[in-house]
Order: sequence, then C-alpha cells, then structure tokens
Amino acid sequence: MRIIGGNLRGRRYYPPADKWPTRPTTDFSKEALFNILNNRIDFTETRMLDLFGGTGSHSYEAASRGCEDITYVDKHGPCIRFVKETVETFGIAERVHIVRSDVATFINNHTSSYDYIFAGPPYPLKWLDQIPAMIMESQLLAKDGLFVLEHNAHHNFSNMTSFQEVRNYGGTYFSFFQHPSEEYSEEE
Repeated sequence: MRIIGGNLRGRRYYPPADKWPTRPTTDFSKEALFNILNNRIDFTETRMLDLFGGTGSHSYEAASRGCEDITYVDKHGPCIRFVKETVETFGIAERVHIVRSDVATFINNHTSSYDYIFAGPPYPLKWLDQIPAMIMESQLLAKDGLFVLEHNAHHNFSNMTSFQEVRNYGGTYFSFFQHPSEEYSEEE
C-alpha cells in the first residue's frame, strides 16, 4: 500500500495480511476520494476522525496533506500496533491520536467534534446502516463538517436528511453527509 498525495506521497507501508479483520480501501478508490476531499477540505485546518481505522490508510493520507489533528479508532490490537509503528516511521506520531475502542462505544462516549469524519466499517457489519444516524445524533460532526461512509452496493442512504451524494469506484461506495442547515439556529 502507498500514500497517494501530499508530502509523504509515494511512501509505502506493508500491513500484515494474515488473519486481519480489515479490508483496506483500494488505491484507486482512495485516490478518487481524496481528489474530491482536496476540493472540499483544507486539511491544514481540519480536525479528523478515522473510524474503523484498520491499516491507518486514511489517517496517513490526511497527515500527508497537512492535517495536524487526527484521531484514529479501531479495536483490533494488531491494527493498533501496526499504526503506532507506522506513524513513528513516517514521523507523524504527534499528529495521530490512536484510540483502541469499539466504534459504537467511542461514538456514544466521546464529546469532541470533528470537521471531517471517515468511517470504513467491515461491509458485513450488522449495524452499518445505523452509522450515519449515530454520527449525526452524537454531535461528533462539527456544524459545517463532512462525514464520509465507505460501503458496498447493498446500502442506500439517499433518504436521509443529512445525505448529500454517493460516489461509486469499482464496487466501493462513498456516501457523503453533512448536517442539514435547519438543525442549527442563527445563534450558533
């Protein structure tokens, strides 16, 4: 695997593949997503949350583009160890806060807000369809923030008020969400 853009562009990392419960986003779909994000997000001004962080791919990409405040969340011990080693190797350890936690527990118990949230859950996750509502109800997403959920063709979020659009890259789908503007009063 490699970092697609930014100051770490071209750096490679080699997560162990055996018995890992991860499905890393392909370079093709990751590059397409970050091309979109680069037009919507100033990573140098962004506070990012990477849920179901797995190999850390999205955290590395954001850090490579100048993101200084990244929170990576995963519950799998080998993933946590791998990401800790990789952020040290890349010299970005001070920018990536690694949290070992079940994602549902993290969402329900965390009080900070983030400008950009990415979630790349396992596709067979039984509660995958609930993730957008959980994010919106938890106030994890900042007022003008962007939430992107990776999923497959078996999920459709177009009926949600917070849904903006979906992009498909070879079977990998990214659904984009933002808080509906009417949820916020003029005073906020």
